[in-house]
Amino acid sequence: MQNVLKKQKISNSLKKQQQSFLYTSCKYSQIMEPFIFLMDFIIHLDEHLGILIQSYGVFVYAILFFIVFLETGFVITPFLPGDSLLFAAGAFAAIGALDLSVLFILLSFAAIAGDTINYWIGHKLGPKVFKGSRLFKKEYLEKAERFYEKHGGKTIFIARFLPIIRTFAPFVAGMGKMRYKRFIIYNVFGGLVWVFLFLSAGFLFGNIPVIKNNFTFAIIGIIIASFLPSLIGYILHKRKNKKLAKTF
Repeated sequence: MQNVLKKQKISNSLKKQQQSFLYTSCKYSQIMEPFIFLMDFIIHLDEHLGILIQSYGVFVYAILFFIVFLETGFVITPFLPGDSLLFAAGAFAAIGALDLSVLFILLSFAAIAGDTINYWIGHKLGPKVFKGSRLFKKEYLEKAERFYEKHGGKTIFIARFLPIIRTFAPFVAGMGKMRYKRFIIYNVFGGLVWVFLFLSAGFLFGNIPVIKNNFTFAIIGIIIASFLPSLIGYILHKRKNKKLAKTF
């Protein structure tokens, strides 16, 4: 009788463990699903953008505007596609699926408006946003601050071409280190140049057979090339800190 009870207890314990494991797996899967979709969207940008154009027609301009605005305007969305999205949009403009001039006007405005909103969020809230928050990564803010200290006002222009720093630079500027009149000059100039260069690159080179047939690799290449300067800067900063630590 005791053996039977022991077996039942073991069986019940195993069932509970299995249920717990299944629950955890489902919960983890639900959490990861949006990130997996986002990664798939970014890597296969040509396919997804084509589907969006077919499905929504002219409303795809609003979707692109919204993505660029969010990517530049809020410190919680630095993971959204920027450079690669502009390149892909330019490639579709080259085949007549989108209008290049409309893209340039709308996405330039989205980039400039996004940075402006980001500046005022930084101005009003500042570092309070990062205190005890798991959502906002403080190391991104510190990276942008170091970049700002090194390059000064030019940061707003240079950061346009550096993912993550692009999102945090206006926020840092708004924390009080740059007057708005000066900020808006760099913001407008940087936004126009950034959008123009990547749209033009996509328009001119996006449909060359070797790129068109390997568009996924081209997008990955753009992402790697965009992150490379930040990565090199981070490694150099770490080495510098180690050398300073050794001297003391």
